[in-house]
Amino acid sequence: MRRPAWNGSPPSGPEEARERITTAAMRCIDTHGARGTSLSRVAAELGVIRQTVYRYYPSTEALFAAVGYAARDSFVDRLVAHLAGRADPAELAVEAVAFTVEELPAERYLTALMNSGEGTAFSRYALSEVALGVCREAFARTDVEWAAHGFTGQELDELIEFLVRVLLSFVEEAAGASAPPRRGAELRAYLRRWVAPAVRAAAHAGCRETRKAG
Repeated sequence: MRRPAWNGSPPSGPEEARERITTAAMRCIDTHGARGTSLSRVAAELGVIRQTVYRYYPSTEALFAAVGYAARDSFVDRLVAHLAGRADPAELAVEAVAFTVEELPAERYLTALMNSGEGTAFSRYALSEVALGVCREAFARTDVEWAAHGFTGQELDELIEFLVRVLLSFVEEAAGASAPPRRGAELRAYLRRWVAPAVRAAAHAGCRETRKAG
């Protein structure tokens, strides 16, 4: 016997429908993994036809992006809490990248795009204006006085973009590497050797320009 649509409890409107679809997608990811989750499987979980899900999310990639948006806030809160007390931009940059590299693989909803078989979908998501905006908000919540170190406006935006690109290189390497990726002290030593000097050089240049303008 066929189940009633929406399992007998239709949503009150589009917003609730989207929320219920993303929640159902999370359940499917928990049960079947990202690669085993499709619009059809999510539709079956909800008791609707595939076209109903398609009306709100035209592709699996779009649905997984919505799942990532729903899960990101708790991860950002954890990241900001982990970075508390760090006031040096270079050290904060190193630890922000290291923490994310180590913790992200366990965040199955955030990495759904990466594991979905959609190619560069995760990179597009991570470098989208929405995702970079979330990073800016997270950096604003840290203990670093960014403006005092010469990072304002475009300079801070470019720093965040640079760190995201570094992060993506580690994430993509880990996804396809045969050898274990760097972790722990080895990862942080590597980032301090190559990333920290770039951040310090940018901070020095930014402070110099600020003094000239003053």
